[in-house]
Amino acid sequence: MLAAQSVPHNVKPAAGYVPDQQTAIRIAVAIWEPIYGREHIEGEKPYRATLKDGVWIVAGSLPKGWVGGVALAEISKEDGRILRVSHGR
Repeated sequence: MLAAQSVPHNVKPAAGYVPDQQTAIRIAVAIWEPIYGREHIEGEKPYRATLKDGVWIVAGSLPKGWVGGVALAEISKEDGRILRVSHGR
């Protein structure tokens, strides 16, 4: 009975669940690939991740001279929530 009333164990890192650029990029790629296709997303390397106001903004890139859009993901640093996913044209 006592175990049923206790709060489940939860580890929440001080730096948040998405503490760095590498983690943010791995999460974004895991989201993009099923939506846009692995080959398409691989073609947008290198990926960039910047932190602004507690949100990782992760974007693909295009080869120099190419015109078009890239995949974009916004991910909460604190809890890993996916706030936005899009792809430019």
